[in-house]
Amino acid sequence: MPRVDDEHIGTRVRIARTAAGLTQRELADFLSRSEVWLANVESGRVPLDRYSVITAIAERCDVDVVWLLGQPYRLQREGGSLAHSCIPALRTAMRRTSLILSGHPGLAPLSGPVDLTGVRKTLRKANTARQAANLPEVARLLPPVVEDLNTALLSAGPEERGKALRLVVDAARTARTALNLLGYPDFAWFASEVAAGAASRLDDPLLKAAVAWDRCGALLHQASMWETVTVAEAALRELEPYAAARRPEPAALSLRGALQLRCAIAFARGLRKDDAWARIDAALEDADRLGPDWNDLESHTVFGRGNVLVHATEAGVEVDQPDVGLTRVKEVDLKAVPSRERRTHHAIDEARALHQLGRNPAAVVKLREAAHGAPYYVCGHPMARALVSDLVRVGVPSQAAALSGLVKNMELVH
Repeated sequence: MPRVDDEHIGTRVRIARTAAGLTQRELADFLSRSEVWLANVESGRVPLDRYSVITAIAERCDVDVVWLLGQPYRLQREGGSLAHSCIPALRTAMRRTSLILSGHPGLAPLSGPVDLTGVRKTLRKANTARQAANLPEVARLLPPVVEDLNTALLSAGPEERGKALRLVVDAARTARTALNLLGYPDFAWFASEVAAGAASRLDDPLLKAAVAWDRCGALLHQASMWETVTVAEAALRELEPYAAARRPEPAALSLRGALQLRCAIAFARGLRKDDAWARIDAALEDADRLGPDWNDLESHTVFGRGNVLVHATEAGVEVDQPDVGLTRVKEVDLKAVPSRERRTHHAIDEARALHQLGRNPAAVVKLREAAHGAPYYVCGHPMARALVSDLVRVGVPSQAAALSGLVKNMELVH
């Protein structure tokens, strides 16, 4: 079995703790853990496997959680080099978008007339790739389409400009998701702000709620739990008249449920389990009103009963109630959820839950199956990497070959 190199996070914990002037005992007491446990983390013998713990360390030591995780992971396999090579071009294009939206003078189109129908088709491909958990393909498609939209914003008439603004929102939201998953949270936040800037020019309350959902996603990746709740609550208040109407639009109910799920994860990572489960239950009520076949691809959230189960499973892992998370939402066929990204996310957290429950062979099998369908997504996921590290530490003889393959593909070897 290859030896796992998990020292990056342990070393960073030690550096952060020392810089904060804390002893191992002081930080361990803050985390309600033993000094021996923290010593093992810092030496690389025990990986960190929960966002809630990682977030607490980052908060107490006043460091960036993404730095603590060692992101981005520049994996060479499965198109990893391609994904990261596209980031500079996307950053340049979206910087121009921001300048254009702010009305900055002196900006000129970089090309001739743009066919918005063609742009819409390309964005649909990017969204399809995103839901398929194909992050390198999303990164490849976005830079030229964003630059085309910049040209449209600079040269289109009023009617076409409105269409272009909606497409800018769509492109920026797709970029936000991909950038978070690739490990660029600051850039992801910038993308969410570009989406918000474009949405503010359109009189569409549902679009604004969808953008708030994206802002929450960016904040969660930066471990800004209480800011996440603040943004979500403000959006929920503005959305409530539409969701609570006598005959509410399904899109309004769906967005309300999706925002409740953002709150649920924020509370779970902050170890407020009662609040987390209350928000899961509130989201489930909206999902049940929408029906068992509802999966909201239109607003990017994929909200529905299946996605409530995805979030419940993650919440259960974070609050150390994995059995509750796995069983909170009954009678869901996750295979029917039309998003490999959502199904893969659930598989990672199901594997984490199985590990917490002591079912390590099943955890390896679940993670291997997920990696087969979405290799880059799984190999670049911080908690999947931490899980593999811990499974190597404890040993899973019956799944040694599968575990060795995961280590190799995650490039966790010395």
